[in-house]
Amino acid sequence: MNQINLFIELTRFKKPIGYMLLFWPCAWGLTLGFNFLVEKATYILYLILFLLGAILMRSAGCIVNDIIDRNFDKKVLRTKSRPIASGKVSVKLGIIYSLILCLLAFFVLINFNYLTIFLALGSMPLAFTYPLMKRFTYWPQLFLGITFNYGLILGWTSINNEINLVPIIFYIGAIFWTLGYDTIYGFQDIKDDEIIGLKSTSIKFKKNPHIFLCTSYTIFFTSLLIVGYLMELNKIFFLSMVIVFFQIFLVQIKKLNFNDPLNCYKIFKSNNSLGFIITLSLILGKI
Repeated sequence: MNQINLFIELTRFKKPIGYMLLFWPCAWGLTLGFNFLVEKATYILYLILFLLGAILMRSAGCIVNDIIDRNFDKKVLRTKSRPIASGKVSVKLGIIYSLILCLLAFFVLINFNYLTIFLALGSMPLAFTYPLMKRFTYWPQLFLGITFNYGLILGWTSINNEINLVPIIFYIGAIFWTLGYDTIYGFQDIKDDEIIGLKSTSIKFKKNPHIFLCTSYTIFFTSLLIVGYLMELNKIFFLSMVIVFFQIFLVQIKKLNFNDPLNCYKIFKSNNSLGFIITLSLILGKI
């Protein structure tokens, strides 16, 4: 039981926000590409497969991240008790766990078409090199955005078996969404990160973060409107964008307190609700 509890802690399974933020872009791409006149059971099945894939890959990514960052994690109050940093789980066992999770994710992946499989395998280097970026650049959140939102392209190709301008615009917009929410997340550790020499957009824009966050979220929101127009979504979608606007700029930006780590984490977690709202808006916009 102790090993099971350590595995759950290692994979952050009790903190679903991580894999849900990986899942929502998959759901957006899938919903955007799906023809709801076709058998809806396929849509449900693919949603389940993408959710399983998100959970497995996020879990594997957490382990790799903890292995790479174990020496830094020991110096940060919030992360020093993590299983690998604290020595409760060995690096060797962590690697074994990660490989098993990746294998299970591959079994999920082979249920899709060849283009989706090929593109997904091509994203693997991004997924496992992201933890290194905070050592070399103030833009690790950009690499996270490129990686975390890649599922949007996969969701689209799983249905259409091709790529066009629409998912690319949505993908670029979603990258800025991640730039916003992960910058907010980074303010929890900003003091410790500066001491140990790690970099982030939270540190880069700490003097005036509101401008950066508003710019990132504006680009994301604009991409939603452009995608809605190009896909000729109905009025329900555009009316629901009022809720999205309210959630982004009033709930997140206005209530954000950069000096309160608990507030930053709460605002960060609110993006799970945002992911659901956008998914539902896309569904209603297409039926």
